[in-house]
Amino acid sequence: MSDAPARGEDFIAAGLASLGIEADGAELAVMAAVDQVFGPPIRQLVEFDVSSVAPERDLDLSRAPAPEEG
Repeated sequence: MSDAPARGEDFIAAGLASLGIEADGAELAVMAAVDQVFGPPIRQLVEFDVSSVAPERDLDLSRAPAPEEG
């Protein structure tokens, strides 16, 4: 498992290359550091189950959320 970060960097570099973007070692290191800091909380948000939360009707992002009725 010690080569897992290197494989991740290879995967990212290959993905960027497929888009015509070249990333050097320093840029890949910055991406890895950012993922270490922000990756876990982002993954927690993705995995968060909101199925029990009722959707807000007539959503208007320019206003504060409407108070719950009940």
